[in-house]
Amino acid sequence: MDRDHLIDLFSEFGPISLRKMFSGFGITADGVNFAMALRAGIIFRVDELTIPRYDAEGAKPFQYDTRNKTVVVNSYRHLPERLYDDPEELAEWAREAVGAAKRAAARKSGVRKRAPKKVAKPAAKKAKPPKSKRAPAKVAKGRKAASKRSSAKKRQAT
Repeated sequence: MDRDHLIDLFSEFGPISLRKMFSGFGITADGVNFAMALRAGIIFRVDELTIPRYDAEGAKPFQYDTRNKTVVVNSYRHLPERLYDDPEELAEWAREAVGAAKRAAARKSGVRKRAPKKVAKPAAKKAKPPKSKRAPAKVAKGRKAASKRSSAKKRQAT
């Protein structure tokens, strides 16, 4: 489905935003993504309050294939075919889908609380390697080893 067809289809519902998604579009109203328009058709968001209506129409859950399996997404259902020709009733179903999406968002925000931030512990100080105890420098025969004081005096004199 193209953009213009979707905008016409939802004309009775009100303003919608379309955003590229997978092989089609995500359909948003009031800042809530409530439907998808894919190659398989239009798929609305559902919850425990709206699923019985879709079941009565024989609407199947959204599913897609991966390399290894078929994934069934029970929170989205295909829009019944008859609604593609009835924009007024489609608008009613769309309002219910927006409600289902808002309820799902409210449940998620209430359930998922952020864990308190962990305070970083100060890094452990690295232990300084012990000063090596070197043997005194070898002195040539007949010479005295210079003491630290005498070497410091020589440096100041120069």
